[in-house]
Amino acid sequence: MFWRSVVVKLWFTILLFFSFVLSILTILLLQFFENFHVLEAEKDLMQTANKVTYIVEEYSNYLRDHELMERTIEQVKDPSNRIIILYEEDDYWISSSEDPDLPVFETKWIYRDHHLYGVISSRSTIKQKMVIPGSESEVLMVGRPLNDQTGAVFVYQSLDIVEETTSQTTKLILLAAGIAIVLTTFFAFFLSTRITSPLIKMRKAAKELAKGEFHTRVPVLTHDEIGELAITFNRMGRQLKYHIQALNQEKEQLSSILRSMADGVITLNRDGDILVSNPPADRFLHSFHFDKGVQQEEYSGEIPEDLKKLLDQVITTEREVTSEINLQGRDYVMIMSPLYDKRYVRGAVAVIRDMTEERQLDKLRKDFIANVSHELRTPISMLQGYSEAIVDDIAETKEEKNDLARIIYDESLRIGRLVNELLDLARMEAGHIELNDEQVEIEPYVNRIANKFSKLAKDKGITLDTQFELSLAHGNFDPDRIEQVLTNLIDNAIRHTDQGGSVKLSVKTLDGQLQFSVKDSGSGIPEEDLPFVFERFYKADKSRKREKNRKGTGLGLAIAKNIVEAHKGTIDVHSKMNEGTTFIFYLPTKQKS
Repeated sequence: MFWRSVVVKLWFTILLFFSFVLSILTILLLQFFENFHVLEAEKDLMQTANKVTYIVEEYSNYLRDHELMERTIEQVKDPSNRIIILYEEDDYWISSSEDPDLPVFETKWIYRDHHLYGVISSRSTIKQKMVIPGSESEVLMVGRPLNDQTGAVFVYQSLDIVEETTSQTTKLILLAAGIAIVLTTFFAFFLSTRITSPLIKMRKAAKELAKGEFHTRVPVLTHDEIGELAITFNRMGRQLKYHIQALNQEKEQLSSILRSMADGVITLNRDGDILVSNPPADRFLHSFHFDKGVQQEEYSGEIPEDLKKLLDQVITTEREVTSEINLQGRDYVMIMSPLYDKRYVRGAVAVIRDMTEERQLDKLRKDFIANVSHELRTPISMLQGYSEAIVDDIAETKEEKNDLARIIYDESLRIGRLVNELLDLARMEAGHIELNDEQVEIEPYVNRIANKFSKLAKDKGITLDTQFELSLAHGNFDPDRIEQVLTNLIDNAIRHTDQGGSVKLSVKTLDGQLQFSVKDSGSGIPEEDLPFVFERFYKADKSRKREKNRKGTGLGLAIAKNIVEAHKGTIDVHSKMNEGTTFIFYLPTKQKS
């Protein structure tokens, strides 16, 4: 974790670079000063040799006083040096030295060493390091010939003096280098901290952006590249906030469009998982699973196998596929198109359109006129026929006339009931229905309605049961209107259930709604008739026989649907032939005024 820090990396890089440069510079300086001290020592020795040569020449030409010359030379020379004045092999003079470690150089060695002897023979000067024979002392020696006479002057000193000077210089250089490294450490840390401080703030701001805090800003403290980076970062944050808001708005807009569409829309991935769906598509899938016998709690969120085959066909062919599906008596058209990720098909979108109403619209219009005509023609014909029988005195006795009058009266009531129900239905569909909502205790209310049909059910040998699963004891609705709905549904269930069958009335609290269900074990409704059970004049009895126990106008379910929808609820039907029919309607637990 320590080495991941940008501050440490930058600090270590600066320190390493400066240490490398300082090390190279230290080595060069040490080499330079070592050579410099040697050159300076050679220069001093050569100057001393020149002075001695001058003194020797002066004293030899004019004074010829060797003792005075030697004293003068002792005063001129460096006390640590030693001087050899060589006239002949056996004629020479060697000065004293205050350096006790500097040995005396014997003159015979001069004649044995060709470099030293070259000063006498070739009259050249020398400067060299050498080890005095017979000792381990290394000395620096210079030599030059005398100008006007044979001989030479040699001056030498111990290299320990030069090395001591070099050592002191080395210590000073190393001390300066150490101080420079310490200062560089603080400077590098300060510089790296100052440079990376805005970067650390940007890192924190980036983490805030990743969490969705798009209002985060980085302070602009400088006008260099880091300042420009901070300005760019803030601009990026504003742009990101703008684009995220735009995406959210588009997502909400798309969700609203999907919810408001009458057609079902399902978006799928390649594996058949549902990514997006709207309420019409959910209802379609629910009906599809119900038709296949799949319970709602067993539904795992995947599309049925039939739709999976369509998806595989779309992915394989990469073309739009259209299919017609007949489900619970309704006709659906599904158009499934591929979705591309560049050139790769990543899924499909399916549009499900209910074509039932469009295909049956003309038929319903014709059926409405035919139904009204039929429903009115029969009682009118009976009224006409029986009234003619009375007028023509076909009925001879008073009892016969009373029977005919009773029939005419019943048929007039039937016509009146039909007309009243038509008027009620027209008012409901025009939105003129008035609801008187009350707080109703549900269980006694439902039991009272069921008790009205207990004798009728018992006479037909049908079991009538009630079931309650309520989390709320009261409901808010119009009790008279809902009683009208339940009465119609229970009456239909009993009339279409044979002896030994059962009718079950259940009320549940489900997802903030009241669910009323009337389930029978009767003959069921043909699948092709299911879409039209809530239409006007619908009757399961196609022959329209006037059986005593199956009287009706065919408007009851249409009225029931309008009453439920006036309560902001929904009603639906599920049925299978020879298994039974279930009518379910939902009411909100709270009504809005």
